[in-house]
Amino acid sequence: EHYEYSLGLNGLGACATQYASRWFDVVVKRDGERFELHFEKGNNIKGLKKFPDESGKTGTLQRWLPDLDVFTDIAIPLEYFQTVLKKQAVVNAGLKFELFDEFSGETFVYLYRNGIVDYLEEINQHKNISKIMHLQEQGKGRDRSDKPEYRIKAEVAFAFNNDINLIEYYHNSSWLEYGGAPDKAVRSAFVSELDSLIKKLNKYTKNEKKITFQDVQDSLVLVVNSFSTLTSYENQTKKSITNKFIQEFLTEFIRHELEVYFIENRSEAERVADQILINKRARENAESTR
Repeated sequence: EHYEYSLGLNGLGACATQYASRWFDVVVKRDGERFELHFEKGNNIKGLKKFPDESGKTGTLQRWLPDLDVFTDIAIPLEYFQTVLKKQAVVNAGLKFELFDEFSGETFVYLYRNGIVDYLEEINQHKNISKIMHLQEQGKGRDRSDKPEYRIKAEVAFAFNNDINLIEYYHNSSWLEYGGAPDKAVRSAFVSELDSLIKKLNKYTKNEKKITFQDVQDSLVLVVNSFSTLTSYENQTKKSITNKFIQEFLTEFIRHELEVYFIENRSEAERVADQILINKRARENAESTR
Protein backbone atom coordinates (compact mmCIF):
# COMPACT_ATOMS: atom_id res chain seq x y z
CA GLU A 1 0.00 0.00 0.00
CA HIS A 2 0.99 3.62 -0.29
CA TYR A 3 -0.47 6.55 1.60
CA GLU A 4 -0.98 9.88 -0.07
CA TYR A 5 -2.28 13.20 1.10
CA SER A 6 -2.25 16.71 -0.28
CA LEU A 7 -2.28 19.90 1.75
CA GLY A 8 -2.97 23.43 0.52
CA LEU A 9 0.23 24.83 2.02
CA ASN A 10 2.33 27.57 0.48
CA GLY A 11 5.63 26.33 1.82
CA LEU A 12 8.24 23.60 1.73
CA GLY A 13 8.75 21.92 5.09
CA ALA A 14 10.58 18.87 6.40
CA CYS A 15 8.50 15.90 7.50
CA ALA A 16 9.45 13.34 10.12
CA THR A 17 7.66 10.68 8.06
CA GLN A 18 10.86 10.20 6.08
CA TYR A 19 12.48 8.45 9.05
CA ALA A 20 9.80 5.77 9.23
CA SER A 21 9.32 5.15 5.53
CA ARG A 22 10.75 2.88 2.90
CA TRP A 23 10.38 5.80 0.51
CA PHE A 24 8.96 9.25 0.91
CA ASP A 25 8.27 11.91 -1.75
CA VAL A 26 7.46 15.60 -1.38
CA VAL A 27 6.32 17.84 -4.24
CA VAL A 28 5.76 21.54 -3.60
CA LYS A 29 4.43 24.15 -6.00
CA ARG A 30 4.96 27.82 -5.16
CA ASP A 31 6.30 31.07 -6.59
CA GLY A 32 6.08 29.70 -10.16
CA GLU A 33 8.34 26.75 -9.36
CA ARG A 34 8.03 23.06 -8.58
CA PHE A 35 10.27 21.53 -5.90
CA GLU A 36 10.82 17.78 -5.44
CA LEU A 37 12.46 15.72 -2.67
CA HIS A 38 12.85 11.94 -2.55
CA PHE A 39 13.90 9.88 0.49
CA GLU A 40 14.72 6.19 0.81
CA LYS A 41 15.21 4.64 4.25
CA GLY A 42 15.51 8.12 5.75
CA ASN A 43 18.18 9.27 3.29
CA ASN A 44 17.65 12.06 0.81
CA ILE A 45 18.35 10.83 -2.73
CA LYS A 46 19.79 13.30 -5.27
CA GLY A 47 18.95 16.37 -3.19
CA LEU A 48 16.38 19.08 -3.89
CA LYS A 49 15.18 19.30 -7.50
CA LYS A 50 13.67 22.52 -8.86
CA PHE A 51 11.72 23.05 -12.09
CA PRO A 52 9.74 25.97 -13.55
CA ASP A 53 5.98 25.61 -13.11
CA GLU A 54 3.41 27.62 -15.06
CA SER A 55 0.26 25.99 -13.65
CA GLY A 56 -0.36 28.87 -11.25
CA LYS A 57 -1.21 26.37 -8.50
CA THR A 58 0.31 26.20 -5.03
CA GLY A 59 0.33 23.40 -2.51
CA THR A 60 2.12 20.35 -1.17
CA LEU A 61 1.78 16.68 -2.12
CA GLN A 62 3.33 14.01 0.12
CA ARG A 63 3.45 10.29 -0.64
CA TRP A 64 5.07 7.62 1.50
CA LEU A 65 5.41 3.89 1.90
CA PRO A 66 5.74 2.71 5.53
CA ASP A 67 8.95 0.84 6.36
CA LEU A 68 8.12 -2.69 7.49
CA ASP A 69 11.38 -2.76 9.48
CA VAL A 70 9.83 -0.03 11.66
CA PHE A 71 6.12 -0.85 11.55
CA THR A 72 5.00 -4.37 12.45
CA ASP A 73 1.52 -3.67 11.05
CA ILE A 74 0.57 -1.05 8.45
CA ALA A 75 -3.09 -2.03 8.16
CA ILE A 76 -4.36 1.30 9.51
CA PRO A 77 -8.17 1.19 9.67
CA LEU A 78 -10.19 3.67 7.63
CA GLU A 79 -11.86 4.90 10.83
CA TYR A 80 -8.54 6.27 12.07
CA PHE A 81 -8.13 8.54 9.06
CA GLN A 82 -11.79 9.56 9.25
CA THR A 83 -11.41 10.57 12.90
CA VAL A 84 -8.18 12.51 12.32
CA LEU A 85 -9.51 14.47 9.34
CA LYS A 86 -12.83 15.24 11.03
CA LYS A 87 -11.01 16.69 14.05
CA GLN A 88 -8.82 18.78 11.76
CA ALA A 89 -11.90 20.11 9.96
CA VAL A 90 -13.52 21.02 13.29
CA VAL A 91 -10.63 23.22 14.44
CA ASN A 92 -9.81 24.73 11.03
CA ALA A 93 -13.03 26.52 10.14
CA GLY A 94 -13.82 26.57 6.43
CA LEU A 95 -10.99 24.21 5.45
CA LYS A 96 -12.19 21.18 3.45
CA PHE A 97 -10.58 17.76 3.86
CA GLU A 98 -11.19 14.96 1.37
CA LEU A 99 -10.42 11.32 2.14
CA PHE A 100 -10.44 8.85 -0.74
CA ASP A 101 -10.65 5.17 0.17
CA GLU A 102 -9.10 3.12 -2.64
CA PHE A 103 -10.69 -0.13 -1.41
CA SER A 104 -14.31 1.01 -1.58
CA GLY A 105 -13.88 3.86 -4.07
CA GLU A 106 -15.67 6.19 -1.63
CA THR A 107 -14.69 9.80 -0.96
CA PHE A 108 -15.40 11.31 2.45
CA VAL A 109 -15.56 15.10 2.80
CA TYR A 110 -15.11 16.96 6.10
CA LEU A 111 -15.95 20.64 6.28
CA TYR A 112 -17.14 22.81 9.18
CA ARG A 113 -17.61 26.31 7.80
CA ASN A 114 -18.11 27.77 11.29
CA GLY A 115 -15.65 25.41 12.97
CA ILE A 116 -16.41 24.42 16.54
CA VAL A 117 -19.82 26.13 16.51
CA ASP A 118 -21.08 23.86 13.71
CA TYR A 119 -19.54 20.90 15.53
CA LEU A 120 -21.43 21.75 18.72
CA GLU A 121 -24.70 22.02 16.80
CA GLU A 122 -24.03 18.55 15.40
CA ILE A 123 -23.24 17.09 18.84
CA ASN A 124 -26.16 18.73 20.66
CA GLN A 125 -28.82 17.23 18.37
CA HIS A 126 -31.15 20.11 19.34
CA LYS A 127 -31.34 18.76 22.89
CA ASN A 128 -29.43 21.60 24.53
CA ILE A 129 -31.13 23.49 27.37
CA SER A 130 -29.15 26.64 26.65
CA LYS A 131 -28.02 28.39 23.49
CA ILE A 132 -24.57 27.72 22.09
CA MET A 133 -22.10 30.30 23.36
CA HIS A 134 -19.09 31.10 21.18
CA LEU A 135 -16.29 33.05 22.87
CA GLN A 136 -13.07 34.37 21.36
CA GLU A 137 -10.10 36.15 22.87
CA GLN A 138 -6.38 36.68 22.35
CA GLY A 139 -3.52 37.93 24.47
CA LYS A 140 0.14 37.59 25.32
CA GLY A 141 2.11 36.70 28.41
CA ARG A 142 4.76 34.39 29.82
CA ASP A 143 4.83 31.29 32.02
CA ARG A 144 7.47 32.78 34.31
CA SER A 145 9.21 36.12 34.58
CA ASP A 146 12.42 34.58 33.22
CA LYS A 147 10.65 32.88 30.30
CA PRO A 148 9.97 34.39 26.84
CA GLU A 149 6.69 36.14 26.08
CA TYR A 150 4.32 34.46 23.64
CA ARG A 151 0.92 35.03 22.08
CA ILE A 152 -2.27 33.02 22.46
CA LYS A 153 -5.53 33.00 20.53
CA ALA A 154 -8.44 30.98 21.89
CA GLU A 155 -12.06 30.20 21.12
CA VAL A 156 -14.51 28.35 23.31
CA ALA A 157 -17.92 27.00 22.35
CA PHE A 158 -20.26 25.44 24.88
CA ALA A 159 -23.87 24.62 25.66
CA PHE A 160 -25.63 22.81 28.46
CA ASN A 161 -27.49 19.62 27.54
CA ASN A 162 -29.69 17.22 29.53
CA ASP A 163 -28.89 14.10 27.50
CA ILE A 164 -25.45 14.59 25.95
CA ASN A 165 -22.07 15.55 27.35
CA LEU A 166 -18.75 16.03 25.59
CA ILE A 167 -15.57 17.97 26.37
CA GLU A 168 -12.71 18.27 23.88
CA TYR A 169 -9.55 20.35 23.88
CA TYR A 170 -7.43 21.27 20.85
CA HIS A 171 -4.20 23.24 20.73
CA ASN A 172 -2.38 24.28 17.56
CA SER A 173 -4.80 22.00 15.65
CA SER A 174 -3.85 18.93 17.73
CA TRP A 175 -6.39 17.07 19.86
CA LEU A 176 -5.32 17.08 23.51
CA GLU A 177 -6.66 13.78 24.82
CA TYR A 178 -5.74 14.67 28.41
CA GLY A 179 -6.10 18.44 28.15
CA GLY A 180 -3.68 19.68 30.75
CA ALA A 181 -3.73 23.49 31.09
CA PRO A 182 -7.06 24.03 29.20
CA ASP A 183 -8.76 21.31 31.23
CA LYS A 184 -7.63 22.84 34.52
CA ALA A 185 -8.87 26.24 33.35
CA VAL A 186 -12.30 24.92 32.35
CA ARG A 187 -12.73 23.01 35.62
CA SER A 188 -11.80 26.01 37.73
CA ALA A 189 -13.86 28.56 35.79
CA PHE A 190 -17.07 26.55 35.46
CA VAL A 191 -17.16 25.32 39.07
CA SER A 192 -16.40 28.79 40.42
CA GLU A 193 -18.98 30.65 38.36
CA LEU A 194 -21.75 28.04 38.66
CA ASP A 195 -21.22 27.78 42.40
CA SER A 196 -21.46 31.58 42.61
CA LEU A 197 -24.61 31.55 40.47
CA ILE A 198 -26.32 28.91 42.62
CA LYS A 199 -25.52 30.91 45.76
CA LYS A 200 -26.87 34.14 44.23
CA LEU A 201 -30.08 32.33 43.28
CA ASN A 202 -30.25 30.86 46.80
CA LYS A 203 -30.73 27.35 45.44
CA TYR A 204 -28.46 25.46 47.84
CA THR A 205 -30.29 23.89 50.78
CA LYS A 206 -28.99 24.59 54.28
CA ASN A 207 -25.51 23.10 54.87
CA GLU A 208 -25.48 21.60 51.35
CA LYS A 209 -22.03 20.93 49.89
CA LYS A 210 -20.93 22.91 46.82
CA ILE A 211 -21.01 21.42 43.35
CA THR A 212 -18.07 19.57 41.78
CA PHE A 213 -16.94 19.58 38.17
CA GLN A 214 -18.47 16.13 37.67
CA ASP A 215 -21.89 17.70 38.27
CA VAL A 216 -21.15 20.31 35.60
CA GLN A 217 -19.58 17.87 33.16
CA ASP A 218 -22.68 15.63 33.16
CA SER A 219 -24.59 18.37 31.31
CA LEU A 220 -21.85 20.17 29.41
CA VAL A 221 -20.92 20.08 25.73
CA LEU A 222 -17.75 22.12 25.27
CA VAL A 223 -14.84 22.53 22.84
CA VAL A 224 -11.76 24.67 23.44
CA ASN A 225 -9.64 25.50 20.40
CA SER A 226 -6.46 27.44 21.12
CA PHE A 227 -3.26 28.42 19.34
CA SER A 228 -0.02 29.77 20.81
CA THR A 229 3.39 30.74 19.49
CA LEU A 230 5.10 28.77 22.27
CA THR A 231 3.82 25.49 23.66
CA SER A 232 5.05 23.18 26.43
CA TYR A 233 3.84 19.58 26.09
CA GLU A 234 3.69 17.20 29.03
CA ASN A 235 5.52 14.49 27.07
CA GLN A 236 6.37 13.38 23.55
CA THR A 237 2.86 12.07 22.82
CA LYS A 238 1.65 15.71 22.89
CA LYS A 239 -1.69 14.81 24.45
CA SER A 240 -1.47 17.46 27.16
CA ILE A 241 0.03 20.95 27.51
CA THR A 242 1.47 22.49 30.69
CA ASN A 243 1.77 26.24 29.94
CA LYS A 244 0.98 28.18 33.12
CA PHE A 245 0.05 31.36 31.24
CA ILE A 246 -2.37 29.50 28.95
CA GLN A 247 -4.10 28.06 32.02
CA GLU A 248 -4.34 31.46 33.72
CA PHE A 249 -5.43 33.21 30.51
CA LEU A 250 -8.20 30.69 29.78
CA THR A 251 -9.39 30.62 33.41
CA GLU A 252 -9.89 34.39 33.63
CA PHE A 253 -11.32 34.62 30.12
CA ILE A 254 -13.91 31.86 30.67
CA ARG A 255 -14.83 33.07 34.18
CA HIS A 256 -15.51 36.59 32.94
CA GLU A 257 -17.58 35.42 29.97
CA LEU A 258 -19.62 33.04 32.13
CA GLU A 259 -20.35 35.79 34.63
CA VAL A 260 -21.62 38.07 31.85
CA TYR A 261 -23.58 35.22 30.23
CA PHE A 262 -25.42 34.36 33.47
CA ILE A 263 -26.27 38.03 34.11
CA GLU A 264 -27.57 38.65 30.60
CA ASN A 265 -29.50 35.36 30.31
CA ARG A 266 -31.32 35.03 33.62
CA SER A 267 -33.89 32.39 32.59
CA GLU A 268 -31.23 30.19 30.99
CA ALA A 269 -28.99 30.66 34.02
CA GLU A 270 -31.72 29.44 36.36
CA ARG A 271 -32.44 26.45 34.12
CA VAL A 272 -28.74 25.53 34.04
CA ALA A 273 -28.36 25.98 37.81
CA ASP A 274 -31.34 23.70 38.44
CA GLN A 275 -29.91 21.01 36.14
CA ILE A 276 -26.47 21.13 37.77
CA LEU A 277 -28.09 20.72 41.19
CA ILE A 278 -30.13 17.77 39.90
CA ASN A 279 -26.85 16.17 38.73
CA LYS A 280 -25.19 16.88 42.06
CA ARG A 281 -27.96 15.43 44.21
CA ALA A 282 -28.28 12.36 41.98
CA ARG A 283 -24.52 11.77 42.32
CA GLU A 284 -24.64 12.17 46.10
CA ASN A 285 -27.63 9.81 46.38
CA ALA A 286 -25.80 7.20 44.31
CA GLU A 287 -22.69 7.55 46.47
CA SER A 288 -24.77 7.25 49.63
CA THR A 289 -26.50 4.13 48.29
CA ARG A 290 -23.15 2.50 47.47
